[in-house]
Amino acid sequence: QVQLVESGGGLVQPGGSLRLSCAASGSTFNIYVMGWYRQAAGKQRELVATITSGGTITYKDSVKGRFTISRDNAKSTALQMNSLKPEDTAVYYCTAVSRGPTYSWGQGTQVTVSS
Repeated sequence: QVQLVESGGGLVQPGGSLRLSCAASGSTFNIYVMGWYRQAAGKQRELVATITSGGTITYKDSVKGRFTISRDNAKSTALQMNSLKPEDTAVYYCTAVSRGPTYSWGQGTQVTVSS
């Protein structure tokens, strides 16, 4: 089983930047994909970015060129968010996919983009 803890959310003005971090513990040796989802109020959870253990990256179209996902090792991932827009406001969740497949989720961190 994998446990995930996010950090780095907060309030930022439009055009600003935030960096989210996610640390995994537990059965981390089985993780082959890590990523970020977000859920805005009243909307469905949506994929933001993923990165595989081999380094393959995918992004939601609306964040391409503004967000960058990275993976320091098998146990952590980060999401650098630049040029933030009000529509990026959401709770951001870290996720990890392990062999099985088994999906693990963090508790979420709030990102609010507002002037």
